[in-house]
Amino acid sequence: MSPDPVARIRALAFWRGPVDPQPLAGGITNRNFRVEDAGRSFVVRLGEDIPLHNIMRFNERAASQAAEEAGVSPALRHFEPGLIIIDHVDGRTFSEADVRAELPRVAELVKTAHREVTRRLRGPALAFWTFHILRNYVAALEEGGHRLAGDLPRLAKVAERIESVVGPTEIVFGHNDLLPGNFIDDGEKLWLIDWDYGGFNSPLFDLANLASNNGLDDAGRDTLLEIYFGRAPDDALRVKLQAMAVASLLREALWSMVSELRSSLDLDYVGYTAENLARFEQALARFEDMDRA
Repeated sequence: MSPDPVARIRALAFWRGPVDPQPLAGGITNRNFRVEDAGRSFVVRLGEDIPLHNIMRFNERAASQAAEEAGVSPALRHFEPGLIIIDHVDGRTFSEADVRAELPRVAELVKTAHREVTRRLRGPALAFWTFHILRNYVAALEEGGHRLAGDLPRLAKVAERIESVVGPTEIVFGHNDLLPGNFIDDGEKLWLIDWDYGGFNSPLFDLANLASNNGLDDAGRDTLLEIYFGRAPDDALRVKLQAMAVASLLREALWSMVSELRSSLDLDYVGYTAENLARFEQALARFEDMDRA
């Protein structure tokens, strides 16, 4: 990444006149800026490939273009290595409470994205098979001598068990990072942004990721499953959703552990690791209870 991102953005031939990029909060794998130019507003995302985290910018570009064509994400206006420009959406960025309050809209948007982005995707694209990601993280942490290396064999066994419970699955091109801040309501339409983790995966991963990231209770999870699959969920589907919630939280914890070793960003990864391992253990205990019932 350029040591002076503002200078790089200002120098782009894309602009019609002089611009003054303003940093945006958020973004752990990117640096984001808002730019006003000729009466229009854009978001510039700066970020290099991060193969260990399954982030490749050619894939983000393809996913963003397909999501634009599907009508679920704002338009992609410019791409070059390490930099992408999309239309800025003037609206309300969701919180966890917003996701819960607007769950039917959110669920329909995710369902539409899975169907329509998958249909419109062109060219090479990545898979984001959750359990491959987990195995890869465990290997990287073992090789890196992480401070919690002694816990890795147990975590790897949990991942293997969860993969067997999930079993054969439908495959869609998923978003794979359904944090509340990736939903924006412009007052008329709900948008889904940031496709850097996009890849082919089980739809259950996005649904479980959405549920665990936004504090959905049992009723909310049933509503999510019923909207997505068009039928009331049975216990078997509930168990699979909880299994994927375990996998989602384990992925987030291992992601943070890898970031402890590899990231140069000034973030409290140790604290984030502890938070997500605690949530993972809670989800695993709940899965065990459901699986025994």
